[in-house]
Amino acid sequence: MRYFIELSYNGKAYHGWQNQPNDTSVQEVIENALTKLLKENIAIVGAGRTDTGVHAKQMFAHFDTEATFNKEKLVFKLNSFLPKDVNIHDIFKVKPNAHARFDALSRMYTYRIGFKKNAFNFENTYYLSQTLDVDKMNEAAKILFEYKDFQCFSKSNTDVKTYHCVIMKAFWFIENDELHFTIKADRFLRNMVRAIVGTMINIGMGKMDVSELHNIIKSKDRSEAGYSVPAHALYLVEVEYPEDIRI
Repeated sequence: MRYFIELSYNGKAYHGWQNQPNDTSVQEVIENALTKLLKENIAIVGAGRTDTGVHAKQMFAHFDTEATFNKEKLVFKLNSFLPKDVNIHDIFKVKPNAHARFDALSRMYTYRIGFKKNAFNFENTYYLSQTLDVDKMNEAAKILFEYKDFQCFSKSNTDVKTYHCVIMKAFWFIENDELHFTIKADRFLRNMVRAIVGTMINIGMGKMDVSELHNIIKSKDRSEAGYSVPAHALYLVEVEYPEDIRI
């Protein structure tokens, strides 16, 4: 049977989602836990590959097993076995060909910027003391809907076949003492969200005009875009699938 796992994690202690030869990944700790509890070698496939330090409030992965188990008991055992910064929410049966990565209809990320120094929140937000023009940043966000090729925001030397992404949502909003950027798309390139945020911060600071974003995107050149903001304030918050994927 094929199963989906719904989970969340704090990415601070991990070298991203994907297995790494010499570093601990979220994928690795979950595979190790499932392998020990189900007593068979379990490999999982995630909905995406979050970078080092990036968090996920909602992530999905699939795995195949011949073992039979009680779902509630396995969820409980996994949460007892796993580190405190990885949390399993649900396990459910899906169609035999269901794929956590390729069947995802969309993914949504939020980036959090803090305006006030906070001794209890510095690990969760990117602190900026400068004033930002949020209206201009939202003007820039609307420009993203006009394009599909986002090579200018992609990490160099990546192995993707296409740089095309369909943006579904992109907007800035203030929540308490924080400025949040939410972006939803059918797929994302490596480092894409952090590069977009860095570029828009430059616009918000007045270092760049809103209209310049058109030229940056058309250039397809990463060096033309803004800096990559730190990973610790980026959260994968939602992954959407077709409703009929479950059994």
